Amino acid sequence: MARYRGPRLKVVRRLGRLPGLTQKIAQNKNSGARRRPSEFAVRLLEKQRLRYHYGLTEKQLINYMSQARRSRGPTGNALFGLLEARLDNTIFRLGIAPTIRAARQLVSHGHILVNNKRINKPSCHCKPGDSISVRDNSLSKDLVNRYLSSAKPNTQRKDTRNVGIPPNLSFRKSDLTGQVQGVTRRGWLGVRVSDLYIIEYYSRRGRKS
Repeated sequence: MARYRGPRLKVVRRLGRLPGLTQKIAQNKNSGARRRPSEFAVRLLEKQRLRYHYGLTEKQLINYMSQARRSRGPTGNALFGLLEARLDNTIFRLGIAPTIRAARQLVSHGHILVNNKRINKPSCHCKPGDSISVRDNSLSKDLVNRYLSSAKPNTQRKDTRNVGIPPNLSFRKSDLTGQVQGVTRRGWLGVRVSDLYIIEYYSRRGRKS
């Protein structure tokens, strides 16, 4: 399944707020009583929330799930750790880009440096101690400064409580440089999803294949 490039509000109406996909918030329309979703539908929606937020293809998410299962410790924690460590997500969490999609474009177009080396692979894994900076040219800096100046402050809505720079990251706006100071903890995620439903979805999917 290819990466989604269609209308983002359509996805938000179905899955709820996804800050990695878009800053827009869809207005919920009351269409009367709805039938209670099946267990499969609940698991599928949680998986889709994760995939659309991080901007992954289905194949990429399956690969991350396989890596998480092979790692030590809880599978859910390992999965979220892998996703949060992606370069495009790290740039988004630093506030350098308004969405993960925009962050991916910054990386792909060569505007981002990791440890003073230009990286054009959005899936690059960021480690504690890594330095993330904007390329030293007017085009790159103007683009990022435009993103920063248009950024909206976080509101007190309960669904935006976890959006922003997490404690394991730091950012200096003066020189557009960020630092990875540690690994992401469970409560610092940029989206609210249930890892249990996602693990169950792929476990049952594997048994059927």
